[in-house]
Amino acid sequence: MKISSAILAAFSTLLVSLPGYGQMGMMQGGGMMQGGGMMNGSIRGGYVAQHGIDPRYASSANPLPRSARNIADGKRLYDQNCALCHGPTGLGDGAAARGLNPPPANIAAIGRWPMATDGYLYWTIAEGGVPLGTAMPAFKATLQPEQIWQLVTYLRGLR
Repeated sequence: MKISSAILAAFSTLLVSLPGYGQMGMMQGGGMMQGGGMMNGSIRGGYVAQHGIDPRYASSANPLPRSARNIADGKRLYDQNCALCHGPTGLGDGAAARGLNPPPANIAAIGRWPMATDGYLYWTIAEGGVPLGTAMPAFKATLQPEQIWQLVTYLRGLR
């Protein structure tokens, strides 16, 4: 099986930086997370450490207010598009998670990481796993920008 250089580089970054995550508080409340969480989140984190976030998304800020409507719409979109893999509460333990390698991320914990800016979350949803070679679909062609921002709004409330 051929391993892409990006995934190998990301995994190397994970191994070198793992002790630092705990010191920086990035594993606070999560540790080695349920589901695939830490591993998949670190693959994306390693990718970001080496390549940064796509400049189209890096400085993006959520234009939507944290209103009951946006949270409810975000939850509905999450339940329809994300929960099957990421689980009902974002722990990476959805019904389809067992068949995925790498497993889905624990997005409830990753949302608390310092690098999980609005732009990071929007980029993750819009581009999916394409930059990383994972199974997460890109949603930029199926969801409107406002819907992606509603998802970001909802994800901010996961704990």
